[in-house]
Amino acid sequence: MSPFTILLYSSLLICIVGLGYRIGSWFVLKVGACGQTVSVPRRISAFVKGLFRVVFSLKALKLLQTFVIDIVFQRRIFVKAGFFRWLAHVLIFYGFLLLLFMHALDNIITQRLFPDYYSTLNPFLFLRSFLGLLVLTGLAIAVGRRFLSKHQRVKTTLMDKYAIFIVALIIFSGVFLEGLTMTAHSEFERMLEDYAGLYDEEEIKALEGFWVENFALVSPTIHAPVNAEFLSLGAEVNETNCMSCHVSNKWGFLGYGTAQLIRPFAVWLDQNGGVTLFRYIHFISCFLGLAMLPFTKMFHMVSVPIIMLVNAVRTDEISAPENLATLNIMEIDACTHCGVCTQSCSAAMMSEVVGNEYILPSEKMQALKKLMRKRKINQKEWDAVRQGVYVCTSCERCTVACPSGIRLKDLWENVREDLIQSHGPESSMLSPFSFVRGMHRDTLSGMYEKPVRETLNAVCRNGHPGIKDDAPLVFDKGGQSERTQKLIYASDFAACFDCRNCTLICPVVASYEKPEETLGMLPHQIMCSLGLNLIEPASQSPMIWYCLTCYQCQEHCPQNVPVCDLLYSLKNYAVNKERKLEET
Repeated sequence: MSPFTILLYSSLLICIVGLGYRIGSWFVLKVGACGQTVSVPRRISAFVKGLFRVVFSLKALKLLQTFVIDIVFQRRIFVKAGFFRWLAHVLIFYGFLLLLFMHALDNIITQRLFPDYYSTLNPFLFLRSFLGLLVLTGLAIAVGRRFLSKHQRVKTTLMDKYAIFIVALIIFSGVFLEGLTMTAHSEFERMLEDYAGLYDEEEIKALEGFWVENFALVSPTIHAPVNAEFLSLGAEVNETNCMSCHVSNKWGFLGYGTAQLIRPFAVWLDQNGGVTLFRYIHFISCFLGLAMLPFTKMFHMVSVPIIMLVNAVRTDEISAPENLATLNIMEIDACTHCGVCTQSCSAAMMSEVVGNEYILPSEKMQALKKLMRKRKINQKEWDAVRQGVYVCTSCERCTVACPSGIRLKDLWENVREDLIQSHGPESSMLSPFSFVRGMHRDTLSGMYEKPVRETLNAVCRNGHPGIKDDAPLVFDKGGQSERTQKLIYASDFAACFDCRNCTLICPVVASYEKPEETLGMLPHQIMCSLGLNLIEPASQSPMIWYCLTCYQCQEHCPQNVPVCDLLYSLKNYAVNKERKLEET
């Protein structure tokens, strides 16, 4: 067994073991709130059950449709990322995949499919160059898009560069090796010995002259142009002994063109082991790319098709916590760092203002990959990741734009909920994104209350006891600044005539049988208190913190009182007052 055969089988073994490890990790790793309490056996069991139910149902037709349209024809990339990105992806993917099966694995696949196969016969010689040209064209488009005309928010990581580098190295080293082999006299002699069976010196010299003239061979003794009579004899010998297993090298146009370029150095390269050197470079780069496939960005060739198929038939059952824990890991692995989500992000401008790249969806995904696999990140980076997750507006534009079909919005909400549950009070959860938590209240299974109360207690040290209708209302004029008064009294409360429409439409109030016991003052009572200049009791009501900022009350007010804006102003008043107390 040759060293190259050993390397090939070793690389295949590493690749298979690596794929098993990466796929197995989908059921072990955890990210977000949904995966923290679900055991590994339960996740595996739920996935297998879901798989059988889909495969042996009519949903299998949906899987087939998704496979053909979105995986084979790459429709989603075309629709979401544009024609040129689709073209680059298709050229690289299919060109490289066919080269792998037809050329790299020819001993395993091609020879069994075509018993008369020779790599130097057509269509194989031509296809090798044609497919190589497709890959190089795709690489040129990809490099041009990312490096020459890249979007200012799209980042390029070391892994992105590796993906381009390893593919380029494999193709360029292969082309150079083929061109060097065409010119090498030592390779011509080996071919004569192995295949031609010629013993007549004159015929050998004539054949060599013919190959110098027509096959890009560079001979140390024979130089073009070759004598016409000598060339005629060489053509006869070539037709008799070589044409059955070797067409003209011109059909391998990439290698032939390279051979013409290196012709001045061909003899020196041949005599100094150039063919052997570049054969090792090409083979080792191929084996390295194959062995490292499960551990690099190239793994998306496996993960993206799987996540596309899963999301195509995603149901409430598939979205259950035990399956969602697995899907989140799969989706993080499926991210290709293409940056399309970042270009669509509604919070991207904040990234530029505060200088935090982890606000951008594509960069958050890279951070989640580190956190998911327990890689160390410093405190500054960790704080930036938390900020990036918290400021997400849940607009879903990243999900809609993702060419890989990843449900990014659901992923951010899941991770954010985990941070809220495990990292103590978080004041930003009292901002408008609390609306998203409120809308998912039923799915949080009792986890909704605790973070809210912890944050309320952190903002006001004495908590927020409910205020009864008959409780004495005391207004403390001290501690109010002119700025605060103007902020709260920005509207005329004389317009409010206590119709209670704001309370009746409020989804928070509707969530409780006895809302006064939990919320204290209800929205209409808070408006009435503000109208009476009773800011202090109003700012102590839990209602202002439970408010989801959904603006239902404000939109349905017949008098156009800015109810929601005033509740938000009361939050600011309570926080500012607490800060002043802490300072004193």
